[in-house]
Amino acid sequence: MNDFLASVRTALDPRQGGGAKSAALKALVLPIFVVLMLAMMVLPLPAFALDLLFTFNIALALMVVMVSAQMVRPLDFAALPSVLLVTTLLRLSLNVASTRVVLTEGHTGPAAAGKVIESFGHFLIGGNFAVGLIVFAILVVINFVVVTKGAERIAEVGARFALDAMPGKQMAIDADLNAGLIDEKEARRRRAEVGEEADFFGSMDGASKFVRGDAMAGILILVINIVGGLVIGMAMHGMGAGEAARSYIVLAVGDALVAQIPGLLISVAAAIVVSRVGKEQDIGTQIRGQVFDSPRSLALTAAIIGGLGLVPGMPHIVFAIISAGLAALAWRLHQAKLRAAAAPERTEVVAAREANPEASWDDLTPVDTLGLEVGYRLIALVDKSRGPGGVGDLLARIKGVRKKFAQDVGFLPPPVHIRDNLVELKPSVYRVTLRGAVAGEGEAMPGMWLAINPGGPGPNGGAVMAQLPGTRTQDPAFGLPAVWIEERHKEMAQMAGFTVVDCPTVVATHLSHLMQVNAARLLGRVETQQLVEHVTKLAPKLIEDVVPKMVSIPTLQRVLQLLLEEGVHIRDMRSIIDCLAEHASTVSDPYELARRIRTHLAPAIVQQIYGPVRELDVIALDPDLERLVTQALNSPHGAALDPGIADTLAKSAADTARSQEDRGHPACLLVPDPIRAPIARLLKRAAPRLKVLAHSEIPETHTIRIGSIIGAPA
Repeated sequence: MNDFLASVRTALDPRQGGGAKSAALKALVLPIFVVLMLAMMVLPLPAFALDLLFTFNIALALMVVMVSAQMVRPLDFAALPSVLLVTTLLRLSLNVASTRVVLTEGHTGPAAAGKVIESFGHFLIGGNFAVGLIVFAILVVINFVVVTKGAERIAEVGARFALDAMPGKQMAIDADLNAGLIDEKEARRRRAEVGEEADFFGSMDGASKFVRGDAMAGILILVINIVGGLVIGMAMHGMGAGEAARSYIVLAVGDALVAQIPGLLISVAAAIVVSRVGKEQDIGTQIRGQVFDSPRSLALTAAIIGGLGLVPGMPHIVFAIISAGLAALAWRLHQAKLRAAAAPERTEVVAAREANPEASWDDLTPVDTLGLEVGYRLIALVDKSRGPGGVGDLLARIKGVRKKFAQDVGFLPPPVHIRDNLVELKPSVYRVTLRGAVAGEGEAMPGMWLAINPGGPGPNGGAVMAQLPGTRTQDPAFGLPAVWIEERHKEMAQMAGFTVVDCPTVVATHLSHLMQVNAARLLGRVETQQLVEHVTKLAPKLIEDVVPKMVSIPTLQRVLQLLLEEGVHIRDMRSIIDCLAEHASTVSDPYELARRIRTHLAPAIVQQIYGPVRELDVIALDPDLERLVTQALNSPHGAALDPGIADTLAKSAADTARSQEDRGHPACLLVPDPIRAPIARLLKRAAPRLKVLAHSEIPETHTIRIGSIIGAPA
């Protein structure tokens, strides 16, 4: 109450600005409206006010139906549960107010409760209260048993499914964010939308009880009005039973119908909202496109209706009119589809060419730095005419992948050149190329969804995967077990804990992963020069003193490639240039410069691997094995490690790294500084996810804990 009074004082304060005063007044509309509705239950209303309020109630119900039919997503009408409460309260308040007038003034005639009730009592039911009772009973059955009961069940199931599917939807949002397909702002918006959708269906489940209770209240109010009117008419006004019945029952039935018809409209609006499927079209467009867009179905229906019209005793003219209308509509749709299919066919060949043109430098096609080749079934994924949000959304997602890569790694990758390869690739296969060589391949199913089991082939995940109907496969980016499923099985997969992504997301995620793995090869001379020019805008004096005076562009490129080969991001170019400025005057070897930069970037490298933790769980070499490897790699006769020892070391490192990741820790090997680089090169192929750190690369602010030892006796 204090907050309400404060709002009133704020709205009436003349010192408030126009915008603030208008906003405060708008905030008071609903509380005042609710108070007025409650006041109608205790204050007598004249007949004209009842007419005005009953008409407003009907208009409000029609508005709610129109909004429900034109919305695209359920959240477009997120206020519907509150609207159901307010409209139900309005109808009940009007029932109480009209009951007072009917019982007190009903003996004066049918116009005692206003023209609206009189019209419903006479024109709609012909003044026959028996007909009115039957019509009212039918409306109550339709509203209570059919519409409200169905909408309540749909809302209940929708709320349960929305809650069960929330973890899978959240994981899909996180997957899109990690792949660079969306930014943090869009991810927050989608997470909020998922939560709001679950809240909406939960609220609709409860709000349906309002409408159901309203139907029950309508029956009770009608009985009370009839019984009370007969008693008052005969006992207080000396009316006969027949006269009292004609006056009071007609008014009671008219009053019930006036309230029940808006209630039925509100119930239909709620059913439309909760029964919608799809989030791209309103309900009218969906029905028109899915029911009346098949010439064959319309033609068959026209033939059947025409045949029924020939049966003796049937109304031939009516059946003939309907059949002819359906046939005409089928013919028009068929002609429209033929024109649409013939329009894009452009097969003309330009004939103004020389018979034998001379070869030129234009015939030499440069090799693409980064390319994406697709089979013919995947051409639709990169079709610009499909637009954002459609099948051709892959183009926009690739732009997001490049942007995310630049933000994470530290340089802008080359553009992705997309072309079809109908000769070498199968229809559903795509191929990522890097400087003309194949970097990765995968298969994608347009129109289907990939359900990825993030937990691997565990007992629960395997059991659920066996129940998912679809095509078994593996996630092309990370090799996780997955299933290609149809859209109708998407909710089931999300509730089972699978990460469900669409076909363009699968291709974009695989491309993003390959770009991360091959970041060093993507950094060419052109990209290095562009990176230097970009940093020059931020620190012109620093770059002028170092590049190319102290470090040439080729040397800088090689140093950055060495960092990228081991997964070290180069976003902090200022620190890298600072380190080069400090050591480039005495050191020219790119490997040694890269080593010193790694030490300089140690806090960032450790955070990139472990995150913000301060205790680092690392893998170490057995002291005897470490001594043997150090002596072999630092031998005065040249580095020479026994092939058998090298093979055993690689296999043990791969097994230990896998075990470390299974325990939830990053796979990171800690070794002495002199052997860090050769050990990293040795283990890169056997354990690509294993990071190798030197002792000098552990910041003083961190502590280490040895979780596993390679070469330790079993």
